[in-house]
Amino acid sequence: CVAGPVRVPAGRMVVSWGVVLRVLLLQAACWAGVGQVRYSVPEEAKAGTVVGRLAQDLGLEAVDGEWGRVRLVSQGGGSSVEVSGASGALVVSSRLDREELCGKSAPCALRLEVLVERPLRVFHVELEVTDINDNAPVFPAARKNLSIAELTTVPGSRFPLEGASDADIGANAQLSYTLSPSDHFTLDIKSSDEIRKSVFLVLVKPLDRETVPVHRLVLTASDGGGPSLTGTMELVISVLDANDNAPQFNQSVYKVQLPENAMEGTLVVRVNATDPDEGLNKEFAYSIVSCVPVGNTDLFTIDSKTGEIRLSRLLDFEDVRLHELQVEAKDTGTPPLSGHCSVELEVLDVNDNTPEVWVTSLSVPVPEDASVGTVVALLSVSDRDSGPNGRVGCAVWPSSPFGLVSRFAGSYSLVLREALDRERVSEYEVEVRAEDGGSPPLRAVRGVRVPVSDVNDNAPSFSQAVYTVLARENNAAGAELARVWARDPDEAGNGRVSYSLWEGGVGGASPSVGWRAASSYVSVDAESGRVWALQPLDYEEVQVLHLEVRAVDAGEPPLVGNATVQVFVVDENDNAPSVLAPSAGGAWGVSWVEASPEAVSGSLWAWASWGAPAGQVVAKIRAVDADSGYNAWLRYEVLEPRGKGPFRVGLYSGEVRTARALEEADGPRQRLVIVVRDHGEPSLSATATLSVSLVEGGEASAAASSSLSGLRPSSGVSASASVASATNVWLVVAICAVSSLFLLAVVLYGASRCAPRSAVLSGPGAATLVCASEVGSWSYSQRQSRSVCVADGAGKSDLMVFSPNFP
Repeated sequence: CVAGPVRVPAGRMVVSWGVVLRVLLLQAACWAGVGQVRYSVPEEAKAGTVVGRLAQDLGLEAVDGEWGRVRLVSQGGGSSVEVSGASGALVVSSRLDREELCGKSAPCALRLEVLVERPLRVFHVELEVTDINDNAPVFPAARKNLSIAELTTVPGSRFPLEGASDADIGANAQLSYTLSPSDHFTLDIKSSDEIRKSVFLVLVKPLDRETVPVHRLVLTASDGGGPSLTGTMELVISVLDANDNAPQFNQSVYKVQLPENAMEGTLVVRVNATDPDEGLNKEFAYSIVSCVPVGNTDLFTIDSKTGEIRLSRLLDFEDVRLHELQVEAKDTGTPPLSGHCSVELEVLDVNDNTPEVWVTSLSVPVPEDASVGTVVALLSVSDRDSGPNGRVGCAVWPSSPFGLVSRFAGSYSLVLREALDRERVSEYEVEVRAEDGGSPPLRAVRGVRVPVSDVNDNAPSFSQAVYTVLARENNAAGAELARVWARDPDEAGNGRVSYSLWEGGVGGASPSVGWRAASSYVSVDAESGRVWALQPLDYEEVQVLHLEVRAVDAGEPPLVGNATVQVFVVDENDNAPSVLAPSAGGAWGVSWVEASPEAVSGSLWAWASWGAPAGQVVAKIRAVDADSGYNAWLRYEVLEPRGKGPFRVGLYSGEVRTARALEEADGPRQRLVIVVRDHGEPSLSATATLSVSLVEGGEASAAASSSLSGLRPSSGVSASASVASATNVWLVVAICAVSSLFLLAVVLYGASRCAPRSAVLSGPGAATLVCASEVGSWSYSQRQSRSVCVADGAGKSDLMVFSPNFP
């Protein structure tokens, strides 16, 4: 105890109370004499590790079961240990690093003071921190660069290296060195003591920079700890160059293909040379020293640094197909060395030339009656490209009526494949289309104008086969009735048409007129086809004119076309009604004097008996009108006496009837003035006077019998009635004739609406539609085409069509 303090290793357990008692007594004696305890703990011990039972070793007693009155004070103000208040043991409170606390000093001891209160006492505690191998050897730098010249540095040359250091002490700090395997270098270690050693790098084989320009070695330092820790340093040995190598191209011949349409500045090839030397010995420049064919050197440029060869102008396959360049690479060493290569550029053809088409011979115009196979033109086709790009195919558009016939390579004939018709196509714009076999193909078009000459192969053709013309009667001489037109699609004299009138017939002529040729009524202008009247037309004389018009062209031989012109004369109200007079001694009249329109035409008489009932027929007035249709539709009216007379007349029948029963007050005789009007515009009229004698019933019968005797005694019908009946027959015939004309006009009108070559004409201008209502009123409407109206009245139908050039 006197010799020194007692050491209690951390973590040692007390296994016997007797031993513990003896130790306590011994420690108490020591404390009483010296007052110091010494402990030992390894560095890097974990926090909470028990270093020693401090309170028990100092013989202290706990107060109320706690050691709170024991405090630990370290020299230097900081400590990594503390006294546990629960057990009074000295424990590690934070990381212990021997190298940080003591560095390379050995041993590493920490001096602590323990303060105990009540009474105040001081105890000295020494804590030794032991070393562990927790630090690997460390070199001054992770990499060391060395430069050694090739060829000039001899084997055996030594190069000093800086050794590693280890923060540990003792065996943990004893270092040994090794070098990674190398054919050129080894290590030489010289030791002055166990700690200090000198390291040398020794060259054992000559260096060649071009073979290995940089040697990378690893120097490893290992300590003597268990387990051993190591540290490394990379040795980068750069071999210094000498100009002992010329530039070398990676290829002796560069073969390149470029299309001829490559743009200026296009990269042809990039030659690549290398020089295993370095520095100025490695620097070199590229240049083009020659070109085949000679004179095309300016076609290419080369970058002296990168070796990129580019086009300076455009290539042309059709001019030169293969270019050969000689390229040199020369370094800047002393003396300079150079290497060479060749570049062979093959120019690829592209489809950059369009086909060319020439017309070497042209035979135009082509007559329209030319035979199939006639040669119209000779063509020549070529293409400057080669291979498929220069193979040209030709076609003609439109595909008819012409075609191409290949005579030999590059030569074609344009021939006629189908018959021509100048009237359908007078001129052809033919395109000869040439297309090569390139991708994409190029096309050329050559236009050939082929006019077609005319031959007289078309007769004049009228726009209508039948022209139907409606003309009012009483037209002026020289008035235009219609205009016919014939088309001849030929040209010049072959298409120049002249018109002439063939003799035609006259329909519905009055017997007094007799037969006349149609040419006596109308004529046709030879140039214009205008049909005009030679004299006024009279419907009562002529109802229809049938004309044959002939059109002749001026070709050789001339061709002829025909058309029929039917002129229907339209009736006008130019005839006043005429009251039919009974025959001599007739039942109705004693005298008859024909008068002009609007004047009294004659006198009629009749008998009636007193007491005759209302509605009894007394007499019947008969009248006719030379006109037709509405112009001949008659109506009857009592003009006198006005007001309520004893007689009335049927509006359309002309029957005179009693309006009421006759009386003696009516007098022995009644005088009636009856007016007969037509439906024309303006209306024309005639008047008749009827004298009615009022007698007894027997006297009236006797008067009637005596007046009828000698005429037709067996039939009981008066002679005047027979004459009137015959007149009615002629009126019915006339109405039927007019109705037939009406039906014909309707049929022709319908044909004109359905067929493009038939129409109803009435001369220039639009037609006027005239219609009648049931009471005979008229209405008008304008139309672009001719119109018809059917008027029904008085038991007959008539066609009324008027042209607007008539009033």
